[in-house]
Amino acid sequence: VAPYPTFCTSFIYSFQGLLSFVASPLCCPSRASILTGKYPHNHHVINNTLDGNCSSKAWQKSEEPHTFPALLKASAGYQTFFAGKYLNQYGHSEAGGVEHIPPGWSYWVGLDKNSKYYNYTLSVNGKAQKHGADYSKDYLTDLLANMSLDFLQYKTSYQPFFMMVSTPAPHSPWTAAPQYQKRFNNTKAPRDPNFNVHGKDKHWLIRQAKTPMSNSSIRFLDDAFRGRWQTLLSVDDLVEKIVKRLEVRGELNNTYIFFTSDNGYHTGQFSLPVDKRQLYEFDIRVPLMVRGPNIKPNQTSQMLVANVDLGPTILDIAGYNVNKTQMDGMSFLPIMEGKMNGSSWRTDILVEYEGEGRNKSDPACPLLGPGVSECFPDCVCEDSYNNTYACVRTIARSSNLQYCEFDDNEVFVEVYNVTADPYQLTNIAKTIDKEVLEKMNHRLMMLQSCSAQSCRTPGVYDPRYKFDPRQMFTSHSWRLSRLRQTVK
Repeated sequence: VAPYPTFCTSFIYSFQGLLSFVASPLCCPSRASILTGKYPHNHHVINNTLDGNCSSKAWQKSEEPHTFPALLKASAGYQTFFAGKYLNQYGHSEAGGVEHIPPGWSYWVGLDKNSKYYNYTLSVNGKAQKHGADYSKDYLTDLLANMSLDFLQYKTSYQPFFMMVSTPAPHSPWTAAPQYQKRFNNTKAPRDPNFNVHGKDKHWLIRQAKTPMSNSSIRFLDDAFRGRWQTLLSVDDLVEKIVKRLEVRGELNNTYIFFTSDNGYHTGQFSLPVDKRQLYEFDIRVPLMVRGPNIKPNQTSQMLVANVDLGPTILDIAGYNVNKTQMDGMSFLPIMEGKMNGSSWRTDILVEYEGEGRNKSDPACPLLGPGVSECFPDCVCEDSYNNTYACVRTIARSSNLQYCEFDDNEVFVEVYNVTADPYQLTNIAKTIDKEVLEKMNHRLMMLQSCSAQSCRTPGVYDPRYKFDPRQMFTSHSWRLSRLRQTVK
C-alpha cells in the first residue's frame, strides 16, 4: 500500500477491513458481479467485449433492470449517482451509445468505454461531453471528485442517497496528475518469494513465461507499479474531498462508505510482467474497507467475503429484503456489526474466468501461433483460449485452500494450501488426499451450477457439509457452454 497522506492515515482507522475476493479477475465480469450480486455463470458476462456480453443489449435487457442500484431507486426510494467507468463497452454504438442510461441512476456520469485520464467522452445524463488534455479541466479523477461534490451539495435532503464513484485509476495508462509525477521515484514492485520465479507445476500458460525476466520487462513492471501508486494519490484526494464534504454537511456519521476494487493485479509474480486474469491471490484478492453506523472500526474480519456480496449488503443496509432477489451473494452487514461468528458464515466462494485468445498469430510474436493474447512485453502471454478455469476458494477454521480446474485437454488441476504456502509456489494437486480432491471437485460442480440460495450452501470445510458421492455428475462440469448460455 502506498504511504497515505496525513488525512488518510488518520481516517483509515475509522474503517473495518474485510477479507475480500472477486468472482472473476477481469474488469467487466467483475463489475457485472458487483452490480448484480451474481457469479459470471449467472450474469453471463464472460469478458470485456460486446460478444462477451459486456454492456451488450442482452445484458441491458436481462440484468440491468435487476441491479442493486435499480432496486435502491425503484423500491427503496433512494436518489442515486454514478460517476466514472461503468462497463468496458458502455457507450458502444451497438449498445445504445452514450445516450443509454442504465436503470437505477438519478444522475449519470458514465465514461465512454475503457479507462482514460485525458481525451475521453462522458455521458452526462445521456448527453455526450467531450474532454481534452487540460489538467485543470479534464483530469478524470479530479473531475469525478468535483462532480461528486456537486451531487452532495445539490441533492435533496428528503431522500436517502447512494453514490458510486468509479475511478479508472490505477488502471493503465497510469497517467498521474502533474503534481504527482515525480513521487515514488525509488519505488519498485514488491520482490515477494513468487517474484521472477518459474511456475514449474502450474498451468502451461504460466509455465511459458520467460524466467528470469529480461531487464526491460523488470523496468517496465516497476514503472507500471510506480505509475499506479502515482495515480492513486489523486484517488486519495478524491476520498478526502468527499469525506470532508459529508462531514461539513453533518452526514458523515450516518453514511456508509465502501472502498474496494474490481480485480487484483500482478507485477512480476511467476515471471508474468503485468496484468490480471490469473487464479492466484494477487489477481483475485482486493481491498475492502467499510465505515458507517454501528460498524466496529480499526479491525479486520477474517470471514470470507466476495464482490457478489456488495449488492446484497447495500440492499440490507437500505432495509430491502435480499431474499426477494436472485442474487448469489449474501449480506455481510452482520459481520461488520459484530453479530455474526465464523461458524455461521460461509466457508467458500466460486471464482470463474473464461480465457481469450487471438484467431491469428500476433505479428509482434509470430512464433507463438494463434490462441494466445496479451503477449507483452517480451512476448510473454498473459491469456489464452484455454486459460479457462473455475476455483473454489475456501477459508475455514481448519482450512485455507484453493482448488481450481481448467477447461483444457488436460483438465489441469491446481491446489494450494494458502496457510502453509501463502505465495502459492507449490501445486499440491498430486499429493493431497484423494478424498479431499473428490469432495472439492464435487463442490466446484455444485457451485458452477448454483443460483441464488443454492450458492450459499455449506462448503466442504463447513461442519454442516454433507458429501454424497452418488450425487457426483457423470461428466466433467466445467464447460464453456455454461458461461456462454444465450440470454433471450
